[in-house]
Amino acid sequence: MIILGTNSIKETGYDVANSCRFNSGDSAVLKRTHGTPTNAKKFVWSAWIKRSKLGADQYFVNNFVDSSNLSMAYFRSGDDIRIFDRHGTGDGTDTVWISDAKFRDTSAWMHFLLKVDTTQSTDSDRFQVYINGSLATGNGITYPALNADMNWTAASASNRHSIAATSDGYNYVGGYLCEVVLVDGTSPAHTDFGEFDSDSGIWKPIDVSGLTFGNNGYYLDFADSGDLGDDESGNGNDFAETNLAATDQSTDTCTNNFMTFSPLYGTAGKTFSEGNLKYSYANNYQRAAFGSITPELGKWYFEFKNDSNKVEIAVCNNVIGTDGRWGTDTSGNATYRLQNSNNAVTWVTSSSEGRMSQNGSNSRTDLARVADGEIGMYAFDLATGKIWTGKGGNWDNSGNPATGANPSATWSTNFTANTPTWFAFGKEGGFVVEVNFGSPPYAISSSNTDGDGHGNFEYAVPSGYFSLCTKNLAEYG
Repeated sequence: MIILGTNSIKETGYDVANSCRFNSGDSAVLKRTHGTPTNAKKFVWSAWIKRSKLGADQYFVNNFVDSSNLSMAYFRSGDDIRIFDRHGTGDGTDTVWISDAKFRDTSAWMHFLLKVDTTQSTDSDRFQVYINGSLATGNGITYPALNADMNWTAASASNRHSIAATSDGYNYVGGYLCEVVLVDGTSPAHTDFGEFDSDSGIWKPIDVSGLTFGNNGYYLDFADSGDLGDDESGNGNDFAETNLAATDQSTDTCTNNFMTFSPLYGTAGKTFSEGNLKYSYANNYQRAAFGSITPELGKWYFEFKNDSNKVEIAVCNNVIGTDGRWGTDTSGNATYRLQNSNNAVTWVTSSSEGRMSQNGSNSRTDLARVADGEIGMYAFDLATGKIWTGKGGNWDNSGNPATGANPSATWSTNFTANTPTWFAFGKEGGFVVEVNFGSPPYAISSSNTDGDGHGNFEYAVPSGYFSLCTKNLAEYG
């Protein structure tokens, strides 16, 4: 999915500041040991999730008591959700629920909520799943027996209650989680966790800090980058962190969704990681990675870290014509050289060159060279087609995006204002790039926001320019 202009809410009422980014390749997981539950017959588990990795089993919560008593909820390799609770000798049956829907949107946040109360006389009232505020339908369902004790809140084996992987260390999540909540002993309504926006109808979070969490309950808000497993419920039910770092705290949340790469277009030879902010390509035929937000208006800013010998960054507007096929081809094929596209303006940068190309020819050859490990800067104005490039806090040719002076390039042809603008990163041969659209996947030494207080950048954001996120898109894009 691609996020177009207006597909967002600027004023969400309750704002979520942080999420935790889980990179499956790092084997990142949170673990704790459950004690005696308040009441194993009643609970709610809730989380906002933004997927990055598809097509693999990924456990977002798991509680293990023993091999006969365990519970789990996970995305299966077919991208549906399976929920399972084995209650040993309790009532003699396993609880199973499999979603009818598949969840393949890597550009959006979704709210998952499991509400259980086995004291209810009607079986379907004992076990309910809500997705984005609506009761979800499932198949292959076996409901829990009346008054069954469930294992979600049961006393676990040591460090065997886990988030973002199985409790024994497999099937790691690739994606983001925020507002992770377990309520033990009661079964509050889904409307205690969210509400529908009165203007847009979009489901959005509300403040959950006032809930009664119960003995094993917790509330993870990921506000402390040095302690991402910190429980804010008041219970002190903190999680131990494994393979998580301060850089895994993200500003990409369910109330302000930031741009990432989309892994849905032409996956051959491509590797996405770090919440789809790091892109690697190893084959010898160039393929582009596309950004998930396509603004139509506004002034925008992002940074990137060059992790290889060369990176090509292209913006593409008014995607028509024979050389624009990388902007529309679902196979993900780029033109042989991105700078040859008649619809793109491309900055080619490495330790040995820095040049801007458009319409198949080099328009500038004296631009910044962003070498391996260095951070580049990029600003563009969709009203004028002007682009600025630079590094180290300095703009090329004494440029000044805030005043419009000395751009690195000006879109001379095939540029149409009020038209979706695409981003593509690619190069012939192998390369690696990490991009900071406002939620950096790499460590930075500063903490600069845009003028509206959004994003987290190494260098100062030019006045009047903004990070690529849905709050800004709602106002400027």
